[in-house]
Amino acid sequence: MAVYLDHNATTPLDPRVLEAMMPYLRDHYGNASSVHSYGRLARNAVDQAREQVAALVNAQSAQVVFTGCGTESNNLALKGVAARLAAGRVAVSAVEHASLLGPARALEWQGWIIDTIAVDDQCRVSSASLSEALNHTPQIVSVMMANNETGVIQDIPAISAQARRVGAIMHTDAVQAAGKIPVDFPASGAHLMSLSAHKLYGPKGVGALIVDKTLELEPLLHGGGHEMGRRGGTENVAGIVGFGAAAELALNELAVRSAHLCRLRGLLEAGLRELPGVVIFAAQGCASAMGAGRAEVAAERVERLPNTVLIGAPGIDGEALLMNMDRKGIAVSSGSACASGSGEPSHVLLAMGVDPDLARRVIRISLGQGNTPEDVLRFIAVLREQIECIRATAHSAWDM
Repeated sequence: MAVYLDHNATTPLDPRVLEAMMPYLRDHYGNASSVHSYGRLARNAVDQAREQVAALVNAQSAQVVFTGCGTESNNLALKGVAARLAAGRVAVSAVEHASLLGPARALEWQGWIIDTIAVDDQCRVSSASLSEALNHTPQIVSVMMANNETGVIQDIPAISAQARRVGAIMHTDAVQAAGKIPVDFPASGAHLMSLSAHKLYGPKGVGALIVDKTLELEPLLHGGGHEMGRRGGTENVAGIVGFGAAAELALNELAVRSAHLCRLRGLLEAGLRELPGVVIFAAQGCASAMGAGRAEVAAERVERLPNTVLIGAPGIDGEALLMNMDRKGIAVSSGSACASGSGEPSHVLLAMGVDPDLARRVIRISLGQGNTPEDVLRFIAVLREQIECIRATAHSAWDM
């Protein structure tokens, strides 16, 4: 029986989302920029989806710019702002996704200075490091809302408030957060927020950037006046419709999904704690869509996504373990899907001060709404079997 536990990499397309998309894949093929009835039908569908995506994050529909993916949204946020400013400073957290660190490095080539905001051993932004970065009065600050590897949630409203005090434009990558925890664009204090459809049971190939109305952006793609002049190119109508449907479902089912994931994660972590030597990173607290997400724990609490668990197993080859798990029909990852197979230790864990050797021996389990307690128990049983087998083999080789 196959078990998929890599939902932070991508989620399966919800059948209800596919149903919403089908007419625009099959029958309604008009260009949303055309003025005839075919075009108007497509335009109405895009407009409705824009309202659905806006509602997910409590934004206004005019603030939603559709893109091709979360990576494009992050690139548009940084490069689109920077292109309207003289080269200065950008402050980014040390644990950002590659799709944010990449455009930051590209700005460096254009004369911008990049300041890295450190995190503590629980993946939380260091207040001292943030203050130091803000003392340099950056024009742009970018801190992700929830980390794709550890699941740790940052206090974006507090960070945004500090960034705004020094006149910085604030961006947050909310790709992993949206659909899993409540996300409120106005309350976040951010000027820009990145989203992606395929992380919340929508289609691949479509994302969004939520943009403060006061902000001017230079498009990455010049051409027609699509997306209010912010992103040239014919709209992916079917994909955008799918994004809208997925966003509406995510908003309506948020509390139920979050409660389900929290229960599964509790079962998962209880089982993991029975495995000798296994380390659970940043395992303090569980964010929930219920109320303010204030789960009671004994230790100092670290808010995390309800579906994400990152573990390390000292002495175990992480990539070999992943392949063995795959042979048993269990899909997990070694961290970010974009960096999988690189052989390099996780930059997120290195930023947290984790030993580089252990940072190479990690597995990320990211649960989804279709997972069951039986999936979790099977994963734990197979993981135990594989760890014992690998360690036994290592001991036998040592004895020889």
